[in-house]
Amino acid sequence: MKKQFFVIIGLIGLSIALLSWGGTGHYKINSASGLSFNTEMAQFNVWIATLANHASDADDRKAWDPEEGPKHYIDIDNYDEFLIQGWIPQSLDSAIAIHGSTFVHRNGYLPWATITTFDSLKSCFVRHDWPKAVLFASDLGHYVADGHMPLHITRNYNGQYSGNNGIHSRFESSMINYYISQINYDGFEISEIEDVSQYVFNYLYANYPYVDSVIIADDYATGVAGNTDSDIYKQALWQKSKNFTIPLFKNASHSLTELIYTAWVQAGSPLMSPESVFTPNEKNVFSLEQNVPNPFKASTRIKYNIASNSEVLLQVIDLSGHLVATLENEQKVQGSYSLDWSPANQKDGVYYLVLKTSDFVAYKKMVLVH
Repeated sequence: MKKQFFVIIGLIGLSIALLSWGGTGHYKINSASGLSFNTEMAQFNVWIATLANHASDADDRKAWDPEEGPKHYIDIDNYDEFLIQGWIPQSLDSAIAIHGSTFVHRNGYLPWATITTFDSLKSCFVRHDWPKAVLFASDLGHYVADGHMPLHITRNYNGQYSGNNGIHSRFESSMINYYISQINYDGFEISEIEDVSQYVFNYLYANYPYVDSVIIADDYATGVAGNTDSDIYKQALWQKSKNFTIPLFKNASHSLTELIYTAWVQAGSPLMSPESVFTPNEKNVFSLEQNVPNPFKASTRIKYNIASNSEVLLQVIDLSGHLVATLENEQKVQGSYSLDWSPANQKDGVYYLVLKTSDFVAYKKMVLVH
């Protein structure tokens, strides 16, 4: 088990550079999809917490699945036809036939990953597989959110071609974590999507112009603050970008709702049986829930479930893999547990919560903001 632990730590470090909108942003977008649920979708209200708690599962998979990373972006401006005509081939097979598989893989699969996940969700609805459906819906929300994050749809994803190196995390994580409480919006009317593929590509095309807006905001904030790591910088970046950032969040949540609704309607609008709703804390599963609140200031609540009597090790590590705190290290009987963590003298930033038993390893990203 010790060897397994260090493998996990190494993979966590690898995944740090691959995060998107940050866990905070994805949690917000998935949970706020419920704002647009119509009366037909009343039964889906029980999904909202799970959609939020599993909003970053797709990011977590990057740590061990080498095929996951390209699903989270598309460098659409590396396609000549996009620069000339404003569009690219909508079929993955067509894109590969024209440009080759290496080119397409290198520039990302985001739209096609979104469409494939939609199809998987629809298939789950058809066969009434509700536990898998809500997890596919959570992944769908993640990919939709990435499609509404401008720096996930450009070759200049980190400002490396415009002299804005590091803007990716400054915009999607540092700023969002700091101002998430100001990202508030309402839902609005939804309808069935006629052409899902066109719908996905349309919002990518619509969101691409905001790449320049992010770069302009970063230039402005850097000019105001004289640096890129101060509160003054974050405040200036937010002031310059909030008028398009909040609508991007709103549109992402709304698009997720419309896609879930469309998959459900096209599957015949099946009724959900209460006993089949996904519940992470069932007695026969191991699970580690996302800490709440997250981000947090003074304290956060941690919950986990043990499927059988096990030796449990629950630890907090920093981005370098160094141990910060050991929260549990003892034999536990089967059941659900919760505890509060109040970090002492820890700096603001990202930490990982790691749960290990002899049969199970899981981790969650936590954000500390004083």
